Amino acid sequence: MREEEKNQSSQINKFFKKRWVFPAIYLVSAALLISLIMWFQSSGNDTAKPDAVDKDQTAGINKEEPVIEVNKAFENFEMPVQNADDVRIVTYFFDPTASMEEQEQALIVNDNQYRPSLGLDIADKDGKEFKVVAALSGKVATVRQDALLGNVIEIEHEKGIMTVYQSVKDMKVKVGDTVKQGDELATSSTSEFNQAAENHVHFEIRKDHEAVNPLAYFGEPVAALFEADEKADADSHDHDAEDVSESETNEEILPN
Repeated sequence: MREEEKNQSSQINKFFKKRWVFPAIYLVSAALLISLIMWFQSSGNDTAKPDAVDKDQTAGINKEEPVIEVNKAFENFEMPVQNADDVRIVTYFFDPTASMEEQEQALIVNDNQYRPSLGLDIADKDGKEFKVVAALSGKVATVRQDALLGNVIEIEHEKGIMTVYQSVKDMKVKVGDTVKQGDELATSSTSEFNQAAENHVHFEIRKDHEAVNPLAYFGEPVAALFEADEKADADSHDHDAEDVSESETNEEILPN
């Protein structure tokens, strides 16, 4: 047994005494080390790729745009003036359900006839000219010179909403312009249609071409107008259903 161990030890010693053994071992070890390093690097890159993809996907996206859209969506209707404390309402919106006194304040005398006001006539408390501004962000649809109405600017908004500005001069916008809430549109002026209002701006809010009372929506979000429209449709539907039900009941009561 000892003789065999001596022979094995002798063979091992002879093997390691050969010149090429240690360089070969060094090269093999170096190759293994390099392989391990490359494997770890490859594994690290694979785990980093999702982050890299996320960065690529978000690159070039303007993060301010969604904020702008959100702000626009939550705008409130505002008076078309820079400072509401400096103005007064000289003619109100005509509401057929209002009191007689309120209706009188919403009538315009033109050509010896009384005409209902479809908006508000707003004037400076001191009778001075003032800047007329956009009550809501939108796109300019109409810029028209009109001797009777005192020139007209119409701005389109979302879902059939339009704001109208009449009795103005020195108009600063043109058709197709995009305006933000508070942007200057023109200067207050006079009109032949309502001479009694003197220097003023006539302001209207329309939904699907139908005028609504601006006072009901100042300080309210645009959604309030949609909700009022939906409620009116629902009330009308319920009223029609009641009429049908009442008619059917009367028919049942009538003798044959």
